[in-house]
Amino acid sequence: MTGTLINAAAIIVGGGMGLLLAGRLSERLRQTVVAVLGLFTLMLGVQAFLQTRNVLVVLGSLVIGALLGEWWGVEEGMVRLGKWLERRFAQRSDSAPRETGEGAAAPREGLFLRGFLTATLLFCVGPVAILGPIENGVSGSFPLLAVKSILDGFSAMAFATSLGVGVLFSALPLLVYQGGISLAAVQVRPLISDLMMGEMTATGGVLLAAIAVSGVLEIKKIRTGSLLPALLIAPLLVFVLDRLGIAWASLP
Repeated sequence: MTGTLINAAAIIVGGGMGLLLAGRLSERLRQTVVAVLGLFTLMLGVQAFLQTRNVLVVLGSLVIGALLGEWWGVEEGMVRLGKWLERRFAQRSDSAPRETGEGAAAPREGLFLRGFLTATLLFCVGPVAILGPIENGVSGSFPLLAVKSILDGFSAMAFATSLGVGVLFSALPLLVYQGGISLAAVQVRPLISDLMMGEMTATGGVLLAAIAVSGVLEIKKIRTGSLLPALLIAPLLVFVLDRLGIAWASLP
């Protein structure tokens, strides 16, 4: 779990620096930086999606994952966790009014929650968030997570300037998520083929794009948390199709 611990520490340090810089950066600059991160996240998602060998597997994973996510209330669970953390740790200043782009005062209620959800999804849903912990758990090395830690640290710094202290608390679910993958990697990795990993990565790319569109660029609200089960469905679909003898890789 060494790589995951470093990753979480990078988020906390980067987010802390962002909080310190928040008062020194103009709102226009913060919005520009967040927009750049949103576009970069979108392109990462597209790049990951292009690794699929069958778009129907990704589509099926997303549809089934969405149904399960809504049934299990994944998004609501994340919201409840964020609100619980907000009640206990958010600063009083987070409820103070701020100036919007139009110059009017707007409440910052929910800013902690938005920062927590956006950062949690961004840091936990990338393909490296799966491959890195597996590599760390199996071999003990963590070059992928080292690179991810650098990127997450800078992202946390940029997001914290606009979204506040909630970004720092995304390190908690990241510890649980990536740490759990690392601990289970020795048992799980031999069961996951390269084809399964490729479709899981492609599915994660779509989730990254959803994060960019919804949580970062705020183009359209998407319940991205409810799509998280799709990451588990993708390798299962590949396994089932292979067992059925369907040449899924040759399909559209």
